[in-house]
Amino acid sequence: MKRIVSGIKPSGDLTIGNYLGAMKGWADNQFDKGNENFFFIANLHAITVKQDPVLLKKRTLDIAAWLLTVGVDPNRSVIFIQSMIPAHSEICWILNNYVTMGELGKMTQYKDKSQKSGKEGQLAGLFDYPVLMAGDVLLYDADEIPVGVDQVQHVELSRTIAQRFNNQHGETFRIPKATLSKTSAKIMSLSNASEKMSKSESGDSYILLEDEPDTIIRKFKRAVTDSENKISYGKDKPEISNLLTIYSEFSGKKIADIENEYKDSGYGKFKTDLGELVAGKLSELQKLYFEIRNDEVRLANVITEGNSNAGIIASEKMSLVKEKLGLH
Repeated sequence: MKRIVSGIKPSGDLTIGNYLGAMKGWADNQFDKGNENFFFIANLHAITVKQDPVLLKKRTLDIAAWLLTVGVDPNRSVIFIQSMIPAHSEICWILNNYVTMGELGKMTQYKDKSQKSGKEGQLAGLFDYPVLMAGDVLLYDADEIPVGVDQVQHVELSRTIAQRFNNQHGETFRIPKATLSKTSAKIMSLSNASEKMSKSESGDSYILLEDEPDTIIRKFKRAVTDSENKISYGKDKPEISNLLTIYSEFSGKKIADIENEYKDSGYGKFKTDLGELVAGKLSELQKLYFEIRNDEVRLANVITEGNSNAGIIASEKMSLVKEKLGLH
């Protein structure tokens, strides 16, 4: 039985990048009976950037509701909230003593932000959060961590920390590995295909899961493309390739079949059709989402049960770690 652990930050409203890049894959992976799935809402990670407490709480519940909407089944998977399992914060402090400042200084997000605005003003939480990430997965003896390419570095650090602890104190943590899921896609910005789709860019660069149909269609019509006006996939055509990936993911069609379907069409028709396709699919999901989100009792029960299941495993691991360190 393989244990899979992954999290998602409630730091903003969800985009189709979150859906296609992670959540859809989580739902699909549940049908492999050899998998044991733990999916969490990483609200402790979110606070490395200043958050509105009311909004943070709302978005945490929103994500729980969206996970249920896209097919993550609480009977097949454990859905829990990171901050509600005290062991996550506790393991982070302990694991801090098995990683160096030099190793943390090489982590991509910290390096990027430091280069842009200097090291001195960066929060310690930003510097240290890869250790919390390590704790998130090591607590549950994860075998596999489904991540995007940009997160592989963090899983490698988790492996290093686990091996270091095991070498000093005997077998304690399972060594996890990063998996780039075949069932998920990397979705890029609609206005700059060299950047991942992100809410930090202009409003036309991303599609929110809660966007209205007219807004979705308008954003796709405005999506940046090259001047060739030819529907074909390739590294030399990142903009239209990104749109083809989105079309494929939402339609279930192979990219080659979509290329063939639109070989005599220009970008205008293709982008309009894509906008209508996505708007239609998201409208269906939104109806179900609002039903689930408005059922506060059901949502609370799912979270309570998930927290309980995760908490038992995390507490057992913490007891073992403390025993090894003489902290009992």
